[in-house]
Amino acid sequence: MTGRRKGGTGRQLTTRVRTARGRSASSTRWLQRQLNDPYVAEAARQGLRSRAAFKLIELDDRFHFLGPGKRVVDLGAAPGGWTQIAVARVQGKKEGRVVAIDRLAMDPIAGAIVLELDFLDPSAPERIREALDGPADIVLSDMAAQASGHAPTDHLRIMALCEAALDFAEEVLTPGGTFLAKVLQGGTEKELLQRMKARFRTVKHAKPPSSRAASAESYVIAMGFKGGRGDAATEPPQDAPEGHGEERS
Repeated sequence: MTGRRKGGTGRQLTTRVRTARGRSASSTRWLQRQLNDPYVAEAARQGLRSRAAFKLIELDDRFHFLGPGKRVVDLGAAPGGWTQIAVARVQGKKEGRVVAIDRLAMDPIAGAIVLELDFLDPSAPERIREALDGPADIVLSDMAAQASGHAPTDHLRIMALCEAALDFAEEVLTPGGTFLAKVLQGGTEKELLQRMKARFRTVKHAKPPSSRAASAESYVIAMGFKGGRGDAATEPPQDAPEGHGEERS
């Protein structure tokens, strides 16, 4: 790896990665992107587990859904960047609670309850309510299925995850609660969006500044949960893809 400063102008050094034997060109590009990403460097400096933490910071700064005393569920939480931010923002005069759930093993985070459990497990909603000592105020989902390289397939997979996360949210949210989930460019599918609008007072899409410009990701935030479960939520999706909780960066 080599660093080069252009013309002595004080610009940030660019790290260039040589293609090594056994490393694909795409892996080399990913590594170079990571090494030159200021959010990656800042996350490391602050002790955050992923650059994705800044996306939650920016979304909360815009929509103001986290706060002291809130009870938060982070679905597909590994490696824990969103959980760290949630913990920091629910503390205050009234302490909140944060439960991180992932089927992958995850190192403990001070101030959070970490459950190694698939959120699709039938026992998950009750275990979450027990851990929170009541319903959730906020359900977060930064989950994404592993990319296939085929955009229509990737869109269907992430929307299946979003729908499964919404099913879960409707089981554990308190009235007035908030649901935040990752979607892909093009936004939320029409039927799913209509369902959210029927179940929440406001539904908006946003792409935080720290989301890479080349990324097709954005987020849907539904606020003001009306309580109960709608007719569309009576049956859980049968084709939620494998790989949830593995694609945060």
